[in-house]
Amino acid sequence: METAPLIDPFAREISYLRVSVTDRCDFRCTYCMAEHMQFLPKRDLLTLEELDRLCSTFIRLGVRKLRVTGGEPLVRRDIMTFFRAMGRHLESGALSELTLTTNGSQLARFAGDLAAVGVRRVNVSLDTLDADRFAAVTRWGRLPQVLEGIRAAKAAGLRVKINTVALKGFNEDELFRLVDWCGAEGHDLTFIEVMPMGEMEEADRLGQYWPLTDLRARLAGRYRLIDLTERTGGPARYVRLQETGQKIGFITPLSHNFCESCNRVRVTCTGELYMCLGQEDRADLRSVLRASDDAAVAAAIRAAISHKPKGHDFDYSRARISGQMSRHMSHTGG
Repeated sequence: METAPLIDPFAREISYLRVSVTDRCDFRCTYCMAEHMQFLPKRDLLTLEELDRLCSTFIRLGVRKLRVTGGEPLVRRDIMTFFRAMGRHLESGALSELTLTTNGSQLARFAGDLAAVGVRRVNVSLDTLDADRFAAVTRWGRLPQVLEGIRAAKAAGLRVKINTVALKGFNEDELFRLVDWCGAEGHDLTFIEVMPMGEMEEADRLGQYWPLTDLRARLAGRYRLIDLTERTGGPARYVRLQETGQKIGFITPLSHNFCESCNRVRVTCTGELYMCLGQEDRADLRSVLRASDDAAVAAAIRAAISHKPKGHDFDYSRARISGQMSRHMSHTGG
């Protein structure tokens, strides 16, 4: 089978795949999904075997980093079957990193198993350290359960990176508390601007938007920020706090477009390949998977990558939302 690397029209090599294994979640975060979601019927989702075939094809085509997302990936039934299948690519050296983004609710249960198959770090979404606020923003979540999961991950030898969505009027006053807690626990921390995804009143989305330029300026008022050149394959840009040595990341799709170095694509739990999180263009890989062999799947992937756009169109700058996506973040997988 042909194994030449995936190169998009702008000479970017695609080496990073984010794959959603479910649209379901045990939380209902206010910026991610509606409280009463209509989830997809099981027949629409890729089976674990189909996910294995698809991800293995991407790996043969040069993907070196695989991030498993959801919804909440650890609520998918028998999900460790898939992680074990991907672990064989770590053992062969074809895959350099297998990781996941999680809300942390199931980490106490799965951390040891994840470490055993070769997962070395996890990203945990955590927007507040206040139990009441946590319950409000997640609707169904409990902060002690997540903190227990984070402790279990650390005990299993997993590196934990905390992902915090910057929400105006919600967690602005916790900026330094979050930084101090992550520093004490040894966790890296990345802040993310809220993105215009899903069905939401425009005024509400604009009201939530806290530009990271402002957040960074507040940090600079207390710490000396040293810009780092390192990249982890994703969109974050990093600084180190000189006083504590901590690494802080910023993902800024609105205030600073990071598309020029994009090396990643996303596959949904239904087998749709999105070449850009902020565009609606997509390719249906499920039908190819179910009707053809792996060579045809590889050809379909190449054809889709040939249409990868230069960048997204997210924009809050004129007091209205431009480039808004109608699909929920839980569908695409973050």
